[in-house]
Amino acid sequence: MNDSGVPLAPDGGEPENRSDRFERLPATEPERRVPGRPTRDAVVEWWSERFDIDPATFSAYTFWEKGAGRVWALHHTLTGPVAVESLGLPILRTRQEFWKPTTNAAQRFGTEATRNVIELDGAAAKRFVAGEDHDIEWDGDWGYVIAAHRLAGELEPIGVGLYTYGTLQSMVPKGRRRDF
Repeated sequence: MNDSGVPLAPDGGEPENRSDRFERLPATEPERRVPGRPTRDAVVEWWSERFDIDPATFSAYTFWEKGAGRVWALHHTLTGPVAVESLGLPILRTRQEFWKPTTNAAQRFGTEATRNVIELDGAAAKRFVAGEDHDIEWDGDWGYVIAAHRLAGELEPIGVGLYTYGTLQSMVPKGRRRDF
């Protein structure tokens, strides 16, 4: 362990990610000890830039990483690291070229989004929840989007989609898909 309590690599080098426990994200770049680990600032900025979600939405949450790039939000303050299987809400996967929001995060925070939200009618929403892709014209950004549907007059997030080349691909996890 280094002076901050962060585990070192087996060869005594740089600290590394651990797949068996949660470690709190550093607030800023200068506080980062594990190479490649996102910072709290970067996570909040990503949600703000991608979906125009007010950064204040996340002020009561702490962010944690388990393994490489799996970021979780906890509406509580803990000292870390924490050796548990699950902690809060999985919200983001960051160790790939494009960060990917989770369905849980889209459903929890998507009501605050004002950018990169695709509104689906009833039939399209049913197909999306079933995991089907849609050919759809949309003039927003390509990439991960929040698919939403109106319920009782309010736009409610369904989950995450990937919009490219005029197609909205449903990213609803197989275990959560439903045929209505």
